[in-house]
Amino acid sequence: ALTAPQGNLALVETRWAPPGERPDLDAARAALGEGQTLTTLERTEPVSGRPEYGLRRWDPRSPALRHFDSVDTFPYRPEWVLEAQYEPVEGARTVPFEHIRDNGGTRDLVVPGDLRLTLDGTDYTLSAFDDDGTLLLVFGDPTNGTSTYGAGRFLFVHLDERDAGPQCVVLDFNRSFVPPCGFSDQYNCPMPPRQNRLHVPVEAGEKVPVFRDGYGAH
Repeated sequence: ALTAPQGNLALVETRWAPPGERPDLDAARAALGEGQTLTTLERTEPVSGRPEYGLRRWDPRSPALRHFDSVDTFPYRPEWVLEAQYEPVEGARTVPFEHIRDNGGTRDLVVPGDLRLTLDGTDYTLSAFDDDGTLLLVFGDPTNGTSTYGAGRFLFVHLDERDAGPQCVVLDFNRSFVPPCGFSDQYNCPMPPRQNRLHVPVEAGEKVPVFRDGYGAH
């Protein structure tokens, strides 16, 4: 849940150790404030393939949590429940995605197939990446930065795991949601690649987080 002690609103720090090193957990724990907790991180450096280690600090009384009100959403719109064709590809194909904290740098994410969608007379070939066994579509549209979160939104795509071949899938944009970086600037979210930028305003799903007293998550 967003408001859980380790929910998206509670993340106040993400820190990575220098290459080849691990963070000093004892020192980090000694510096924790009241009620704060730590979790560890591990990732693979995209160029060298070497592991990198980091930590996250969570605060159940973070400013974002104290000022959070709700997530604004569009009314449910059945016309935004669309069908697409999923076409798997052979091998571990990767696609570069810019990430919000990487200053234009990209990270290669595994995209196991293409999503072919026709919307308002335009054909799209969308790239949804493998997020721990689930397809995650990062998409942009003209509402970004006006009525919806500026860096795009996320949508999970359900595949029938019994069918390894091409299959019809449902893209219910009413279920699209604000990515974690919309609640804390300590997340490094992927951003929509060019092929995932729709030309039609997607007025469905979550819009933006709403905070009280003029607070902004970042």
